[in-house]
Amino acid sequence: MNKSKLEVLTPQNSQLIFIDQQPQMAFGVQSIDRQALKNNVVALAKAGKAFGIPTTITTVETLGFSGPTFPELLAVFPEAPLLERTSMNSWDDQKVRDALARHAAQGRKKVVVSGLWTEVCNLSFALSAMHDTDYEIYMVADASGGTSKDAHDYAMQRMIQAGVVPVTWQQVLLEWQRDWARKDTYEATTTIVREHSGAYGMGIDYAVTMVHKGPERAAHGPTLPPQAAR
Repeated sequence: MNKSKLEVLTPQNSQLIFIDQQPQMAFGVQSIDRQALKNNVVALAKAGKAFGIPTTITTVETLGFSGPTFPELLAVFPEAPLLERTSMNSWDDQKVRDALARHAAQGRKKVVVSGLWTEVCNLSFALSAMHDTDYEIYMVADASGGTSKDAHDYAMQRMIQAGVVPVTWQQVLLEWQRDWARKDTYEATTTIVREHSGAYGMGIDYAVTMVHKGPERAAHGPTLPPQAAR
């Protein structure tokens, strides 16, 4: 076994790439609820920002077909360049290769991937990058989507057989955090969980307010006491 794959993801050994998170690509997704997909993509982006993970955003045929990148994703990285392509395979574009290589030169050879569609853009990128380099690919399954559940699942299986590591966005976030004693990212991590992790986030809100008697997360108007109807 390649021992490097036994190393957990850390903020120092990782880089992040978003591939074609664009509306026309999302329209075709049938493997995951599309609102859940966007939630997960934005959560992963916020995690990358919180931990200072170098991030590449690449797009395909923005003006001709796919439309602009999700604004919620761009809001997390407002200064990031968008690496436009014509090829469905991001590895065919030299700008993408160069961006990944710059980060890999810093020891960041674990490439965390979120993209559309799993069976096309993600698959071709993952296989090509692993064929040509010593990068390790971590495919964020729930921040990616395919044109059917079968399309997504069989693409994931094919990539796993080739050595891609399947992960989920929350797994990546908590692997980067690793230890709750790391207070410099504690608040950012729990904030992302509260906003994007459903019941887990609700549980944190409940524990803060009801168990630890902390303040509510959102300001609101006065709470009016019960009054029996006359």
